[in-house]
Amino acid sequence: MGMFPDGVMRQATRLDAIPGRFDPWLVGATLCLASLGVVMVASSSIAIGEDLDVGPFYFLVRHLVFLALGIGLAAWAMRTELKTIERYDRLLLLACFALLLLVFVPGVGHTVNGARRWLNLGISNFQAVEAVKVMYIVWLASYLVRFRDEVNATWGAMLKPIGVTVAMMVLLAFQPDFGSLALLLAITAGMLVLGGVHMPRMAAPVLLLLPALALVAIAEPYRMRRLTSFMDPFADPFNSGYQLANALMAIGRGEWFGVGLGASVQKLSYLPEAHTDFILAVIGEELGFAGICLVIALYALLAGRAFWIGLQCVEMRRHFAGYCAFGIALWMSLQSLVSIGVNLGLLPTKGLTLPLISSGGSSVLMTCVALGLLLRVSYELDRAQRQVARLRGDAAQPGTGDIPPTAQPTAPVTLGVARGTSRLRQRVEPTLGARGQS
Repeated sequence: MGMFPDGVMRQATRLDAIPGRFDPWLVGATLCLASLGVVMVASSSIAIGEDLDVGPFYFLVRHLVFLALGIGLAAWAMRTELKTIERYDRLLLLACFALLLLVFVPGVGHTVNGARRWLNLGISNFQAVEAVKVMYIVWLASYLVRFRDEVNATWGAMLKPIGVTVAMMVLLAFQPDFGSLALLLAITAGMLVLGGVHMPRMAAPVLLLLPALALVAIAEPYRMRRLTSFMDPFADPFNSGYQLANALMAIGRGEWFGVGLGASVQKLSYLPEAHTDFILAVIGEELGFAGICLVIALYALLAGRAFWIGLQCVEMRRHFAGYCAFGIALWMSLQSLVSIGVNLGLLPTKGLTLPLISSGGSSVLMTCVALGLLLRVSYELDRAQRQVARLRGDAAQPGTGDIPPTAQPTAPVTLGVARGTSRLRQRVEPTLGARGQS
């Protein structure tokens, strides 16, 4: 303890003993989405369970089990230092390709509705791409930290992550999983832009990839029907427009405040995938326009807060944490945007679920892991901010010299912000000019 001029004895606090806290807005949005998901899965899956002779509460119990497992995985992610996660970035990239290849191995890969996207784990099937999303974001965040100056200045550093993404897209095209393919590409582009890529240089590969995506989209007749039927689903309401027509009828029936929880008619074997891909239509029917606005507001809060935390991390030169937050924010916002757009007839039908709300196994697990990682980012950011505030407060105290050596700062003020995963060089900001061309 040291004696300050006011004569008060104050207990010294070590910098590494200063704790952080998890962002309350993130915690609140996550809990609200998860709770809403449990209620809506219970409401939307009763008729489906009875039709399949597995019991009315089969999908609810299954959802609760996976949600409990996901909470356990999220708790593990929340307790793991980001510098420890960053250390295994290359192994995580190898695991991404291993999982995407395993689905093609006989006896390991499992086919559902003609798509070979799942791994047979015995007690359940696991969709490999859900784990790939989390691991790929971690690898790309680490890559942008290690090569952020080169990404802005050279072709090679910029094209490497794009090449990795294209390789994954090829594997996803063979499964096929066009929704996840497009999502990974969008996450890559967004993270590169936020990581400081030279925008005019990035335009060239993007323009080359767009025709390739168009070819993939029209290569299969069923994809072409999806692209055309969403513009007028009632032109063929019993074939290509069946899903969207029933979804729009459900939403229209809900009007402003819905017909009441549990009173949906479309979920009674009329609306396909009412508990997964089209659960928002059930929300619209039972909770109305107000319920849909609530869902959109919760995702906007989650994504907006994640982007804000990422920006704060980057400003404190904690770039790996910031890029992880950006990647998870892009994932949650884009996937929820596509799912909502599909249910409202604004986008062609794609097999993407609403994160934390739709019934699912691997999707729920990996979404929980991603949000646990995001909460860890918020924890370390808050801890760093408290450390900086402590250092500045100690520096402003005239009696700092009386503090014992164990409480004295052992590094400059940047100790709290340069911990673990940050770099000492200035961040390269995104540019629209010709700077850094080679």
